[in-house]
Amino acid sequence: MWFDSGRVCLDLVATWGSPGEGIRDGDELRLWLLGTGLVPGRTPLPQVRADWVQAFRALRADVEVLVRAELAAAAPDGGALARVNAAAAGPPPGLCAVPDQEGHLVRELCGGVECGALLAVVARDAVELLTDPGDRALLRACEGEGCTRVYLDTSRGHRRRWCSSERCGNRERVARHRRRTLAARAG
Repeated sequence: MWFDSGRVCLDLVATWGSPGEGIRDGDELRLWLLGTGLVPGRTPLPQVRADWVQAFRALRADVEVLVRAELAAAAPDGGALARVNAAAAGPPPGLCAVPDQEGHLVRELCGGVECGALLAVVARDAVELLTDPGDRALLRACEGEGCTRVYLDTSRGHRRRWCSSERCGNRERVARHRRRTLAARAG
């Protein structure tokens, strides 16, 4: 379910993207929040309610609209931009250092976990991505057939074509092999 795109806002865009994948309920959102590190593992996380899921879905949709506009070199949607900016303006969660069982300091969110604060982190990441010329230049859409994922191309030479060599890249290589085999048999 979790895809490492290079940015947490793009990781959110990758959710809800493919049939059978994504965040369908509060439990899956909880796992995503922990998996991305937005909520450190030691932080007590209350039950993630349906309104959290809806809020993250709305932010995901707005970020995706803005990212797709950037990829298409189109003007950003004003409504999506206003909503992302409003979410980004909220206060992020506070971080605290607390000792673990062995006495080592680990990070934890202070003052409880709030949906708006977590949304602010993701929205700020989107604002940073979309306003940083260097990161915008690395923004790519997967070339895999039927894949809608976007990612930052940090590969050497910046020639990465797929979200994942194991997933979409392998599918493309298998399809290419089949086409060559069929062409050889026909010829």
